[in-house]
Amino acid sequence: MAEPRARAGENVSRNIYAFGVTSLLNDTATEMAYWVLPAFLASIGAGPAQLGIIEGIAESVASFAKFFSGYLADRLPRRKPLAVSGYFVANVLKPLLALATTWWQVLLIRFADRVAKGLRGTARDVMVAESVQKSRIGSAYGLIQSMDSAGAIAGPLAALLLIPHYGLRGVFWMAGVPGLLCVLVAMVGIRETRRSKDSVTEPAGRAAKTIASDRRLHLPGKFYFVLFVVTLFSLGNSSDMFLVLRAQNIGIPARHAPLLGLVFNITYTLLSWPAGRWSDRFSRRIIAAAGYLVFAVVYFVFGLAPSVRAIWMTMACYGLFYALTNPVLKALIVETVASDVKGRALGVYFFVTSIATLLASILAGELWKVYGPQVPFYVSAWIAAISAGLLLVSRATHPSQGYRAIS
Repeated sequence: MAEPRARAGENVSRNIYAFGVTSLLNDTATEMAYWVLPAFLASIGAGPAQLGIIEGIAESVASFAKFFSGYLADRLPRRKPLAVSGYFVANVLKPLLALATTWWQVLLIRFADRVAKGLRGTARDVMVAESVQKSRIGSAYGLIQSMDSAGAIAGPLAALLLIPHYGLRGVFWMAGVPGLLCVLVAMVGIRETRRSKDSVTEPAGRAAKTIASDRRLHLPGKFYFVLFVVTLFSLGNSSDMFLVLRAQNIGIPARHAPLLGLVFNITYTLLSWPAGRWSDRFSRRIIAAAGYLVFAVVYFVFGLAPSVRAIWMTMACYGLFYALTNPVLKALIVETVASDVKGRALGVYFFVTSIATLLASILAGELWKVYGPQVPFYVSAWIAAISAGLLLVSRATHPSQGYRAIS
């Protein structure tokens, strides 16, 4: 028997909190492995260039999967199987990092893990948008992001406590525990959502059918403007592992890498939900632009590297960048398009920006190797500042205007 559709006021809280708990557990498992990965790669003879290839390819593969998932999310009557299977595959693969002996084996595992992430990600975000009223989309994304980043606090902290007793490989094995719990919560807690039938799904005549079809497939100009700006920014947004490498480069021990993740994720957790709620009341573009400016300052300081203390302080501020952008930009994308193409819009957004992230990670690795560690951070800071300026000079649209535009 089909599961009941989640409507506003009916299973909404359950769905949002189920997604939140699932994200918390999944990110705990992911971050346990992620923040020790640079040290692990160094232990098997890999360096910054290999890290850039691994992380760039991994995230870009996720973008391809999200692009495909976006089309499926707009067409499949049931999205829960897509989301659950993505969580299942990713959390089966993570512990296999403990068996890796060469960097290309790490690449293959990360490749498959990110494919699973891509397949579930867009379907989940569409289900979230369908589980709340339009005026609360930012808040919903913000709440889930807060719980996700809470897992990113628990993950590095667990890794920090486990490394002295079990080593780097032991951390990978232990990541399977929250991963298993994540899959169980996803299977039991998430409720299916479906698009409501309206006049555009069964038009009375051929002309009406053509108009409805065009409306469903159309992605408006304001969507492409946002996409352009975010893609430009992504060309300077290389993997966060370069921040870890830079911290190690100026004297922070590799064993403290999980603590770096803990520091910025505390800020990320505390501010994601408020940032999402603010974006429901004020201009999402201005809030996202502020996040880009925070990013520019953080990367400039990492390039300058005045002291170890400055690195720790700016790493804490880095969480503010994520809080002001991740949930807010997803809400901004969703509000710029009609309901029938939310999955497609999110898929295109994830795909294009992640391709740019691939280029950014490869470029950062090469710039580091040729010109030294400072240059890639200065380049990223300038690109972020330009992107923020483009968002600020554009017309700041209130959320309610976006909804009227697609009604």
